[in-house]
Amino acid sequence: MPRQLAFELGHRPAFGREDFLVAPPNEAAVALIDAWPDWPDRVVALSGPEGSGKTHLAEVWRNAAGAVSLAPSALAGADVPALVAARTIILEDLAAPDAAAERALFHLVNLVREEGAFLLITARVPLSRLPLALPDLASRLKAVPQAELGPPDDALLAGILVKLFDDRQLRVAPAVIAWLAARIERSVRAARDAVAELDRASLSGKRPITVPLAAEILGTQDEMKF
Repeated sequence: MPRQLAFELGHRPAFGREDFLVAPPNEAAVALIDAWPDWPDRVVALSGPEGSGKTHLAEVWRNAAGAVSLAPSALAGADVPALVAARTIILEDLAAPDAAAERALFHLVNLVREEGAFLLITARVPLSRLPLALPDLASRLKAVPQAELGPPDDALLAGILVKLFDDRQLRVAPAVIAWLAARIERSVRAARDAVAELDRASLSGKRPITVPLAAEILGTQDEMKF
C-alpha cells in the first residue's frame, strides 16, 4: 500500500518568556534579560552555540523593550544615530565584521552609552574571542557584561523536546522523550531535527509517535546521525 504524502503544514514556535525553559546552562542569560532595564551596562551580550536559546531570549527582550533588530551585514551602511534614537537595539549573531562594519559598531557602542540607549549583542562565541582588527573596539567589547549559554543538560534537553513537540501540537509519551534524550546529540539543533523527522514520518505513515517509530526512523544509538 503506498504511503501517504506528508505535507508540511507549518508550526509556530513559541517565543514568549513563559515558553523559555530555564536550567543551569542558561539561567545566567535569563537573569540578564530579566534584569532589564537595570542592566550592569548600556551594552550587554549573550553568547552560545547555535540553538542554545540566544534568538529566543533576544525575541523576549525585543517584545519587552520594543527593540529594533540589526544584522551584522547591515552595520556598515547603518544610520547609527537613527538606530540609537530607537533607544533599544539588538545586534544578532555577530561574527567577523569587516573594517567598515567594525567602525560602525565602534560608533554604535559609543553613541548608545552617550545617549543612554540599550544594545544587546548576540554571538556564538564570547565577544573577547571575536576576530577584530580595531583595537579600541576590541577593548570596548571585552568590557561588555555578557552571559554564556551552554549546551543543554539532560533535564533541559528533555524539556526542549517536549516544547518542540508541543509547538507542533503533538503529544508524545514520556518514554519517547526519554529515548530521544538518551540518544540524540546534546543540542537544540539535533532535537529540532529529530522532532521534525518524526513529525514527517508520523504524518506519512499515519502512525503515532512511539519509541518503535523513533527507533525505526532515527536508528539505533550507534547509527543515529542527529
